[in-house]
Amino acid sequence: MSIDMSQFHEAFFEESFEGLEIMESELLTLDVGAGDVEIINTIFRAAHSIKGGAGTFGFMNVSEFTHVMETLLDEMRDGSRDVTQFAVDSLLGSVDVLRTMLEAARDNTEVDEEMVAARYAVLNKILKEEVSDSSSVDDVEPVPAPPADASVNNAVGEGWVISFIPHTDLLMAGNDPVRMFRALSELGELSAKVDYSKLPPFTELVPEDLYLSWVLTLAGDISKADIEEVFEWVEDDCDLTITPLVGNTQNEQAVAEPAAVVEPVAVSTVAPRPVKEKVSDNSAANQVAEKKKPVTKPKKATESASIRVGIDKVDEIINLVGELVITQSMLDQVGEDLEAHAEAASVGGDSGSQKINADILLRLNKGLAQLERNTRELQDGVMRIRMLPISFVFSRMPRLVHDLSAKLNKKIDLQVSGEETELDKTVMENIGDPLVHLVRNALDHGIETPDIRLAAGKPETGILTLNAYHQGGNVIIEIKDDGAGINKARVRAKAIEKGIIAEGDSLTDDEINHLIFAPGFSTAEVVSDVSGRGVGMDVVKTSITKLGGRVVVQSEEGKGSVFTIRLPLTLAILDGQLVTVGGESYVIPLIAIIESLQVDRTQINAVAGKAEVYKLRDEYIPIIRARAVFGVEDNKADLHESLMVIVEVDGSPVGIIVDELQGQQQVVIKSLETNYRKVETMSGATILGDGTVALIWDVNGMVSVHKKKLNNGVIKA
Repeated sequence: MSIDMSQFHEAFFEESFEGLEIMESELLTLDVGAGDVEIINTIFRAAHSIKGGAGTFGFMNVSEFTHVMETLLDEMRDGSRDVTQFAVDSLLGSVDVLRTMLEAARDNTEVDEEMVAARYAVLNKILKEEVSDSSSVDDVEPVPAPPADASVNNAVGEGWVISFIPHTDLLMAGNDPVRMFRALSELGELSAKVDYSKLPPFTELVPEDLYLSWVLTLAGDISKADIEEVFEWVEDDCDLTITPLVGNTQNEQAVAEPAAVVEPVAVSTVAPRPVKEKVSDNSAANQVAEKKKPVTKPKKATESASIRVGIDKVDEIINLVGELVITQSMLDQVGEDLEAHAEAASVGGDSGSQKINADILLRLNKGLAQLERNTRELQDGVMRIRMLPISFVFSRMPRLVHDLSAKLNKKIDLQVSGEETELDKTVMENIGDPLVHLVRNALDHGIETPDIRLAAGKPETGILTLNAYHQGGNVIIEIKDDGAGINKARVRAKAIEKGIIAEGDSLTDDEINHLIFAPGFSTAEVVSDVSGRGVGMDVVKTSITKLGGRVVVQSEEGKGSVFTIRLPLTLAILDGQLVTVGGESYVIPLIAIIESLQVDRTQINAVAGKAEVYKLRDEYIPIIRARAVFGVEDNKADLHESLMVIVEVDGSPVGIIVDELQGQQQVVIKSLETNYRKVETMSGATILGDGTVALIWDVNGMVSVHKKKLNNGVIKA
């Protein structure tokens, strides 16, 4: 029976990428010198799982590359090789290459062979390195191979005869005899004879099954334990016999050919391969794989469409569905009783005017209340299924800090807390890049080099802290550093130079801090591959705003900065404030609202040619009339006793005039762009309890449209 292996590809890639994350995080914690054996074993197991899976599914380039990594890790874990910083960095680079290879295999695209070959060379160079401080890697000569014409049959003394009879399903576990033979060839001089007597007729052949067996003769000063280690992973999937090769008599017995045994076509004698040599990509298996590989257009990598869910969450959903079934039965019974009551009233000539039994009404109300409770709990339970710990994002940062700190010649201590804080999968997938930008900014612009820190009386190692926690219905993420802080004078001067603000503009410290989010803004003197092009911080703000969140920055010169991101737990459900404008209901996200108040005429001022402002606790905030933005006739020229909702836009408060304030409500967000078209002032829509549609405001869009209409003279100041 032939099995379609492609159905398992998605699971393989998911597990492989998880394995890469494990390898990367453990490598970053691995101490130089005599490394922690448990950590090395964890890395080794992850690499071995990827190698085995890749072999099973035919991704031989991935399998061969991982095999070289595995060899280096194996020498580290058995103590024959010390853990060096160069080896750790090389393995980290190999993880990056392996990730690229897996992405190419997943997306059916071409991989950069030069990049892979270069990393092969680095790993093999380390493997060839003598364990001696007096020798450089480049000075070590390869171990000479025995003469090509050396015959095992003529050797007397040391060696082994190996009878290797694999079980039919050995290949299904990801094992490959060719790799085992290569490993044996590194131990000594190998001769192989193949037996294909069990090979069935072509019409009965199953490609996934293995019908061949071998008699292997290995000459050299080799321990039996070394040979057993090569076959360690297949000992339950084969019949293996290892006997000593002693004298001519034993040799003749060892090479006596059984029936149907023939010399292998490709090679009869395999010379020991120096460890430095790159595993050939021209092997028969790889050539076949290349022929079979379909040529397709590259496709864009996509996010994983699956989520791993704990069984406890699934059990909770099942229990809640059971409660819903019970509630449905209760309401069905009440419905039948009501129907019977109506029929009785009709028969009695009362035309249904008799009062419904109080007991039925009580049961109906009880059932509806229970239905509401069950529905809300089911909604919460389903939403929790989409929740993932933020450690999925935070786990990318140690590697980023490791690489950037080395590039910038800075010493950084990364401290992470709140990794178990859960966030919706969609939010999680979109917050990664903004966090990377903020961490890069803290490393490049915030934390100083060791000499500058010491001169300022600080420890030479800077501290970068990542923290996440829940607050109300939101997730708060903090990125804090103890660096130089924001130089407000320099930021202001740069903003004036860029034309972002005018020379005479009066700005508070918070407003100056938020200038760094302006498009094209950068204080870097030199453009590098880390920063300086004026893109990054504006992308951070835009991305967070699209997620319905906001970012606030606090900074003190010489002491450091704190970037605080406030995000909704999910993009599917929104806590909002219902308001009325021009007879229509709208929803303002609660996360954007600071407060609501009744307007006092004495606090209103008009700025000639600009707009109206409102004095709120010694601070003047701009006023936006929602009716004017929507093009609805304003029935209140005098705003006295109007209702104003104070919202936060770009870190500053703005007052929006509305007709009425209704209650707060949790609403399910529907995409306007998908179901209608993009509307600049709206971020979505929802259906209210009475069946009417309410649009959800985008407060940033409201302010933007108001400014355009004001500048174009559509709105008069």
